[in-house]
Amino acid sequence: MKADNRSLIGVDLGGTKVAAGKVTGTKLSEQVLEKLDQSSQDPMDAVEIIAQLIQKLLDDRVGGIGVGVPGLVDRQSGTVYDVLNITNWKEIPLRSILEKRFGIPVHIDNDSNCFAMGEYRYGEFSGNRDFVGITLGTGMGAGIVKNGALIPDAHCCSGEFGTMSYLDGIYEHYTGSFFFSRTHGKSGEQMAAEAASRDREALKAFKEYGGHLGNAIKTIIMAVDPPLVIIGGSLAKAHRYYEEAMWLSIRAIPFPSVLDNFQVRFTDTKNIAILGAAALCPDAN
Repeated sequence: MKADNRSLIGVDLGGTKVAAGKVTGTKLSEQVLEKLDQSSQDPMDAVEIIAQLIQKLLDDRVGGIGVGVPGLVDRQSGTVYDVLNITNWKEIPLRSILEKRFGIPVHIDNDSNCFAMGEYRYGEFSGNRDFVGITLGTGMGAGIVKNGALIPDAHCCSGEFGTMSYLDGIYEHYTGSFFFSRTHGKSGEQMAAEAASRDREALKAFKEYGGHLGNAIKTIIMAVDPPLVIIGGSLAKAHRYYEEAMWLSIRAIPFPSVLDNFQVRFTDTKNIAILGAAALCPDAN
């Protein structure tokens, strides 16, 4: 089957639900959703939900399946480890289970890497072959794309900048919605709504937030030296309130010449989690 005649299935495993969709060309043509049973003690229950959603989307044009998970993945074996918010997922040979069931190649990676690949394949800034994709939501995740592919690593940990030590905690305590709940007792969404109403406290909080995010981006620059950072996630939508402070922090980098051609772009690609999972398939359009 030619790549341009096939469809791909992307699956996004979340902490409370599984979403899946069929991607044809560059478009999401079908989508299905199922909640996870939070009381289940059997990890295979969630595996079965994933399989059932794939089955609903499957036809003879599907040439690949991609699955994004909020945890660690051994890319060689396709084994998933330590999924966040699903405590009984400790070591699941997910690829072998799905490939045996469907007879179609399956590709698995963590959700931050899926975001990066989704932006590379399907996003507003698609075609950029070297960048770091950052997701800003409850926490902070990242994926590193080099020469149009995720950089090779052992456990999908190479973009976990959010877990690096920072001040009295880690970066994502200051660059995700954690920051607002810790310092103001409100979600990032609530603070963004208040900032839109020109609330002084909210605007000040976003200014502080931008400084922390800028520090995280400086760390990324010094570690990876990308020409571009693409930022998505719920807090990307509020960038007007912190972008100036973010750049003030970035420009304090010890080697300012590295910023001569450096860019930060914000994105809000719809259904990026499913698209990104589908983009794990090597011949994704």
